[in-house]
Amino acid sequence: MDADVRKLRRAVFASLRRQGYIVERGRITLPDEFEKDDVRRLHSVAAIHKLQLAEPALRRREEHLLSFIANGSEVSPTAIRPRLAYVERGTDDELLFRYASLHWSIPVSAGYGRRLRFLVIDESNGKLMGLIGLGDPVFAMRARDEWIGWDSEAKRKNLWHLMDAYVLGAVPPYSNLLCGKLVAMLALSNEVRRAFRQRYADTFSLIKRRKRPPYLAMISTTSALGRSSVYNRLRVNGNEYWRSVGFTTGSGDFHFSNGVYDALRVFAEDRCEPTAKAERWGTGFRNKREVVRKCLHALGLSLDLTYHGIEREIFLAPLGRDAVRFLKGDVSRPAFHDWSVEQLVGVFRERWLLGRAERVTDYRDFQREQYRLWPVTNES
Repeated sequence: MDADVRKLRRAVFASLRRQGYIVERGRITLPDEFEKDDVRRLHSVAAIHKLQLAEPALRRREEHLLSFIANGSEVSPTAIRPRLAYVERGTDDELLFRYASLHWSIPVSAGYGRRLRFLVIDESNGKLMGLIGLGDPVFAMRARDEWIGWDSEAKRKNLWHLMDAYVLGAVPPYSNLLCGKLVAMLALSNEVRRAFRQRYADTFSLIKRRKRPPYLAMISTTSALGRSSVYNRLRVNGNEYWRSVGFTTGSGDFHFSNGVYDALRVFAEDRCEPTAKAERWGTGFRNKREVVRKCLHALGLSLDLTYHGIEREIFLAPLGRDAVRFLKGDVSRPAFHDWSVEQLVGVFRERWLLGRAERVTDYRDFQREQYRLWPVTNES
């Protein structure tokens, strides 16, 4: 075993212990009585690292970005008028999306492959209410695949019609008014499906070069901290917007997504071969998970280290009456639900917003200065 391998092995185990894992015989376990606050602390190393990476680009813009965060006194629940703003690359909206994402207690990835991003803006005051970020779903997710009833051929053909919400939530003070539920509903709107159709209407499958109908038939998401109160029982007038279908197996790469990942990436590029892919897919490693798995193998470490032990609840939202049958290949169209942003906002306002605003008034006390990430200095 050469010196570089020994050094990186030690760094991997040191990083895992720093996050709170018990490391024994090359495997990791969580302490007994592990709770949600412990999960937040477990993610904190990766969150701090992500903040450090973003600082050079965003710190000097923070004063401007903070101007889009509402003081509680600027929010009038009866006047709230949410709209979706599609985020274009290289715009101020993209900077605001990135900035707000840094406040999530669970680090937000950039999403895999395809991406659709939206800001939820309150037109009554021009302030940010929440974020929707959709990306390519992971290929293997047992609970999802079993609930849909996919066989391998149908999944290969139709996984393209599903996207995963890798960020989905409200920012303060709107989060105090249960607007996380509103954002989860707006992700299923006609406007989001229309954005998908406009973005991907003329795309072809990479291998067989078949043109696919631009139908977004389902959205998936996973809770950040075990069971979720945001998506559970999100049902109005007989419509169940999100359905819990089980839990993840507790594996992934987030516990390597901190300082040690940079070293793993360098090691992988120097000593590991990317998984063979078709020419049209491009070259290089597919994602962080592949880098981590390749490195662990090359370091002589068990792939059991990818099992971080944090199970996340899986939710699926079919966007049509026949969405599941469409994904299985039984019908040619999903028979989409007709849910406009305006209609969904109306449902949310009557079902949750107005009653919450009467019962809980702490949103009024929020000051945008509480949202600041970096202290003000003479250089800022």
